[in-house]
Amino acid sequence: MSKTIIVSNRLPLQLSIEDGKVSSEPSVGGLATGLKSVHRDSNGLWIGWTGLTVEETPQELESDIEKAVQNQQCAAVELTQSDMDGFYYGFSNRTIWPLYHYFMEYAEFDSENWEIYKSVNQKFADVVLENLEEGDNVWVHDYQLMLLPQLIKEKRPDVSIGFFLHIPFPSYEVFRTLPWRDQILKGLLGADLLGFHTYDYERHFLSSVSRILGHEVSFNEITYKDRHIKVDSFPMGIDYEKFHAFAKANYEQTDKTQSELQRRLDLHATATPDAKMILSIDRLDYTKGIANRLRAFEHFLEKYPDYTEKVRLVMLAVPSRSNVPQYQVLKKEIDELVGRINGKFSTVSWTPVWYFYRSMPFNNLIDLYTSCDVALITPIRDGMNLVAKEYIATRIDRTGVLILSEMAGASKEMNEALLINPNDINLIADTIKDALEMPEEEQKKRNKFMQKRLERYNVEKWASDFMTKLDSVKSTQSVAKATFLNEKQETEILERFKKANKRIFFLDYDGTLRGFVNNPGDAKPDQALLEMVEDLQSNEKNEVVVISGRDSVTLGEWFKDVPVTLIAEHGVLKKYYGKDWELTETMNNDWVPTIQPVMQNYVDRTPGTFIEEKNYSLAWHYRKADPELGEQRANDLSNVIRELTSNHGLSVLSGNKVIEIKSSNVHKGKASNNHILNKNYDFIFCIGDDWTDEFMFQDLPEDAVTVKVGVASTAARYYVDDTDHVRKVLTKFRQASS
Repeated sequence: MSKTIIVSNRLPLQLSIEDGKVSSEPSVGGLATGLKSVHRDSNGLWIGWTGLTVEETPQELESDIEKAVQNQQCAAVELTQSDMDGFYYGFSNRTIWPLYHYFMEYAEFDSENWEIYKSVNQKFADVVLENLEEGDNVWVHDYQLMLLPQLIKEKRPDVSIGFFLHIPFPSYEVFRTLPWRDQILKGLLGADLLGFHTYDYERHFLSSVSRILGHEVSFNEITYKDRHIKVDSFPMGIDYEKFHAFAKANYEQTDKTQSELQRRLDLHATATPDAKMILSIDRLDYTKGIANRLRAFEHFLEKYPDYTEKVRLVMLAVPSRSNVPQYQVLKKEIDELVGRINGKFSTVSWTPVWYFYRSMPFNNLIDLYTSCDVALITPIRDGMNLVAKEYIATRIDRTGVLILSEMAGASKEMNEALLINPNDINLIADTIKDALEMPEEEQKKRNKFMQKRLERYNVEKWASDFMTKLDSVKSTQSVAKATFLNEKQETEILERFKKANKRIFFLDYDGTLRGFVNNPGDAKPDQALLEMVEDLQSNEKNEVVVISGRDSVTLGEWFKDVPVTLIAEHGVLKKYYGKDWELTETMNNDWVPTIQPVMQNYVDRTPGTFIEEKNYSLAWHYRKADPELGEQRANDLSNVIRELTSNHGLSVLSGNKVIEIKSSNVHKGKASNNHILNKNYDFIFCIGDDWTDEFMFQDLPEDAVTVKVGVASTAARYYVDDTDHVRKVLTKFRQASS
């Protein structure tokens, strides 16, 4: 029975060792809750670190720990203290975390930590591969494991892999500062589906893939090697029913069942019935904007002195990464700000800030959520922020006001909250006043919409939507796609080749025999390629035709010493070895003076583009342009040219980073078919990479072996990954010909 393997840095369990005995309890965190149905209800397996390093694990208890982990449907990855220092505390939290949250000044680019990050990702891959069975899905989570999808895909290309990033993905301008940017992107592209909290993060990722790796991006789909990869946004929810139910139970408590914290909160409310409480809950992290929040509260008290003794900020800061220098500095800054505000504004009966530096049990969080009139959530940058959602879920009577940073992913779903810029201290102060003075009717109206949304799109719906999408992506990949040309099929084709007496090869050039380069003139064939083509042609049973969109002068110069037939400009001109170029059809280029100025206008407006003039066509190249601007202008130019040429017998060809205008009377399909007319070839091989080659795939006889370079919708029977694969295939024909 197939299963889903969930992979995250930590396992969803708490291990405890008492009196030499090991026990484990499942975690109650948001991710563990959301993935419960995927993990437990579908015979899933969760892979991650136990929380104990190799050095901390008693040797005599290793087997007991393994059993305890297995009892929770988990498998452990063993990590040493050195692994944790370089992988988690080092690269993950001193490089990726600050960089992805736009704190570039805190990002450390340590090559040793990077090497450890790679090695730990490999350790995770090894455990996944050990447990992987045919038909399984893999769902990888978060920034600690960004190399893992590729490591799995390399060994098991048949496996369906999803990846979800729980923090923001930064803009291209920020991401490109990372020295290992290519490796990170390639690691992520091992996944078949990549999920982000918001469309902004999705867009940033797609931009980086396009600009850094140069891969084709169409809407939210990436063409990479032999796969189409989907990218989508899935805003993570919470266990709404759980928070709502606990909040309801909290309201129904008696004096005897209340917690000590709840008694203190109630005492405050009773003693000062007109006073309001503002809640602030965060991990102590520089991304959370806690210092700015305190400064804004201080400014609020200065600007609106009438609120003295009528408002209190209840601030819970949960300790986090206390061994990292920036966090130690932040802790000192927060302590000083709280001390300054309390020293400046306190009265005999009133302290403006209640400050808790500790973690709290779940029931105390519910106490705070249900007792505070306003929630002040102001991160500088936050992937989602579930605290904002939890606060709204606990408001049983629908009162309460949420002030939320527009830099938090949650703000995209919670438009009814009071959204603020976390860097605008004056705005935050004014918004606090607005929140405190908001009529109950308005509060209930806003919270009603947010609660219904949170209830509908809860954490289980988030997980379900992701897995449904992953299944659909995999099924889409397997439908209406050419067959991958593997070794078995190559062998079968070679057997056909050997039995044939009259054989012909139609070989496209750019993107097929030779990879793309920024300057088309630099794509000259290397000596190995020329020798391979010449050797293929040297067998008397073989005929080689290089058929290209290239101009005749360039193509003729490159292959002047190779005895092959050349077809240039998509079939317009043909040249037999030792002969002159000849037109395949009557052509004219009287349209050029009308079209060229239009194309030149796009060159002037789009840096990095240029026009290539051929005998009977014009090509606008944009490989060196900004990828997004280039695609936009290419689309505009195509539309403009099509309108201008609709009645002039011209075609607009969209190739790989090139738009070409030529006569529609001639194309590669017509040229190749005319070439084989009445010649009785018993083996036809045709290979190309873009849609201009589709004419050949469609028009050549049904028994022709047609091959597409790269995966895309195609009429070809087979596909190969790239130009390296093309050369390997042709080398086998070459060897079989000798």
